[in-house]
Amino acid sequence: MGATSHQAGAAGRALTADRPTSVRNVVLVGHSGAGKTTLVEALALTAGAVNRAGRVEDGSTVSDHDEIEHRRHGSVQLSLVPVEWGGIKINVLDTPGYADFVGELRAGLRAADAALFVVSAADGIDGATRMVWDECEAVGMPRAIVVTHLEAARSDYAQMAGVCGETFGAEDPDAVVPLYLPLHGPAGADGHAPVTGLLGLLSRRVHDYGSGERVERDPDPAELALIADARSRLIEGIIAESEDESLMDRYLGGEDIDVKTLVDDLERAVARGTFHPVLMAAPAAEGARQGLGTVELLELITGGFPTPAERAPLAVTAPDGSARPAVTCDPDGPLVAEVVKTSSDPYVGRVSLVRVFSGTLLPEATVHVSGHGLADRGHEDHDVDERTGALSSPFGKHQRPLGRCIAGDLACVAKLTRAETGDTLSAKDRPLLMEPWSMPEPLLPLAVEAHGKADEDKLSQALARLVAEDPTLRLEQNPHTHQLVLWCLGEAHQDVVLERLRTRYGVQVDPVPHKVSLRETFGAEATGRGRHVKQSGSHGQFAICEIRVEPLPAGSGVEFVDKVVGGSVPRQFIPSVEKGVRAQAARGVAAGYPLVDVRITLLDGKAHSVDSSDAAFQTAGALALREAAAEATLHLLEPVAELDVLVPDEYVGPVMSDLAGRRGRVVGSDQAGPGRTRVRAEIPEIEIGRYAVELRSVSHGTGGFRRTYARHEPMPPQLAEKIREQAEKGT
Repeated sequence: MGATSHQAGAAGRALTADRPTSVRNVVLVGHSGAGKTTLVEALALTAGAVNRAGRVEDGSTVSDHDEIEHRRHGSVQLSLVPVEWGGIKINVLDTPGYADFVGELRAGLRAADAALFVVSAADGIDGATRMVWDECEAVGMPRAIVVTHLEAARSDYAQMAGVCGETFGAEDPDAVVPLYLPLHGPAGADGHAPVTGLLGLLSRRVHDYGSGERVERDPDPAELALIADARSRLIEGIIAESEDESLMDRYLGGEDIDVKTLVDDLERAVARGTFHPVLMAAPAAEGARQGLGTVELLELITGGFPTPAERAPLAVTAPDGSARPAVTCDPDGPLVAEVVKTSSDPYVGRVSLVRVFSGTLLPEATVHVSGHGLADRGHEDHDVDERTGALSSPFGKHQRPLGRCIAGDLACVAKLTRAETGDTLSAKDRPLLMEPWSMPEPLLPLAVEAHGKADEDKLSQALARLVAEDPTLRLEQNPHTHQLVLWCLGEAHQDVVLERLRTRYGVQVDPVPHKVSLRETFGAEATGRGRHVKQSGSHGQFAICEIRVEPLPAGSGVEFVDKVVGGSVPRQFIPSVEKGVRAQAARGVAAGYPLVDVRITLLDGKAHSVDSSDAAFQTAGALALREAAAEATLHLLEPVAELDVLVPDEYVGPVMSDLAGRRGRVVGSDQAGPGRTRVRAEIPEIEIGRYAVELRSVSHGTGGFRRTYARHEPMPPQLAEKIREQAEKGT
């Protein structure tokens, strides 16, 4: 691409946009350690948003994160860094590369109009990054690739560009090609020749960064020879995507196509999402003003990535689901904005990062907040009016005030106390709702207990705030095990949740073993006699009842039948017997788990005209059930889940072997798109507590699964006996 003049974003003031065409929203995608955050800082330095030390005027860096979280896990949350280039405001969204924080990645994809895939020349491309590429491909999101870590001794840009073509260009290899070749300096003692500049394939110009400043010059004959073959392939790829059908015939006929025509066609193809150029970048050397390749990258973003105005009309409904006309990116249109991230600030409270899709968002204005679709994760469904606080633009650790946020732009909004991630903001008199984006299902359980009384008092409010910030976290108060369970995406996600509870909200919790909801049932018919006869003073207790317990089919619950004849148990005490046996069934009769799938028949009993009572017959009923259990064969029932596992074809064998080792039964498999297989299995839930972590290991980060409860079924006797022994030790 041709060079443009360097225009710095003014450090110290919030960048504002006066029209959607002067905004670009780009999300950085790549695995942890690929260099995304370093690239953001390099772009900010080149754009003049930070000084040469990489600091803004408050002394912070543009990528400052929670110190403890960042030290332990790297970047774990979505961050926004606005910069300016050539009069265009670029909202750079930096996403976590670790799989546990894919919710933040999806929020970034939702807020952006194009994606920049960051791959390391030293480490290659992981399976998770390939999956995100496929997701973007499915929705036609424009993409480009930038290769980092060129300074590594084992890095090879040409090889990495080839890997990008094979990985990302499987359907169309000519659509993933480099725009530049590296210019190498003298080799060091280790034999590695550092990259000091770029050879522009279209312009046939050298962009030399060797001095710390970007200098353009003509190539020498040797450099020109390097360009020839790669330039031909690039031009053919661009022409293949051109809307001018005569261009290929002219090129093959020997015509030298004008560079401006090629650049214009390239930019249009990138914006359409049909051409994906490969670039390279490296951070600035000590004292330098520009990082290698950052000017070229900023030019691609401003010239090739689409404006928000090019986004397709957005489908919306009323909060009740009734149809409403689609909205476009028009600052004068109806207000439609979405909360893409929620965080808590110790000074200003809750801060919401918002993408405005239509209309104009103003500070201190009343908006309608519509929440939806995440009630099963502890999020309250709501439709409520709220007053926005100040609007601001994030930079470093501080927020710079904004007077408004137009359609296509992003801003932080203070004091939205009810709005949560994924909620829609719209006009008070014209409430609208956006379709929620796809959110990964948290499948790794973390059972917790408050550490002390003070923690218990604060826990409920802290968890509510935590869930509001993180829609990938599901809060469950299990009615069967009576455990408080936080469902997370992985172990790192669990660590961050516990750390945030402790450091942000001052709540200490203790992880405890997660329990599955086991059940007990009778394996055969049995009888029991409950005798509760006590004499204490002038008024005693007298109740005797005889029962029969029969097993019933799965799912029958507990059935109580009265077959008393002759009034041996007075009618007023029969409900008391039922209450007693049901209470004992709920407490369990062997290992402390609820008794299910039985019919309990009251056959006979005795009463006393003075000493019999409701309480006495409740006790007698419970004793009768316990006596029947002592004489019967009991089964311990465990919950069985239906598992739907989606993996690349090459991991189907290891996944099936792993499931078999967990007492799983594979019930089928089928193709689920090119190169991917869906494996369906039934497996005891006790065997898949950590499956979210273990599947990631077996499939190298490329597998996913869904689980649904199927039924309870008898546990193998040896395992059941072990659990009964543990229950006896615990009593």
